[in-house]
Amino acid sequence: MIGVAPPMMTESAFDRLAGEALEELALEIESKLGDRLEVELREGILTVDLEDGGRYQINKHVPMRQLWLASPKSGAWHFACGAAGGPWISTRDPSTTLGSLLRDELRAATGVFLDLTL
Repeated sequence: MIGVAPPMMTESAFDRLAGEALEELALEIESKLGDRLEVELREGILTVDLEDGGRYQINKHVPMRQLWLASPKSGAWHFACGAAGGPWISTRDPSTTLGSLLRDELRAATGVFLDLTL
């Protein structure tokens, strides 16, 4: 079932996978847009402030083993990942991944293509 991580995913496995995903996002966004946007990853929360005042916030939600995204363009999203890793898939639209949603929205906002494959 999409939206609920498999029971075999431990909290430590989730923390590792989610941490890696947040770091990957932060590095890619910072490397391509750091001169135009404020990008901060602190204590498991990634914040991206747009030039127009919009703010993306992505954080770990440990009880559900999900990453939660607040988007100024499309609202709230929840993403789950399998225990072995792989893409973070939306719980409301399985055809949407965290990487594809952020890539498309940030490209629309900045005109810059980001390689966000998670």
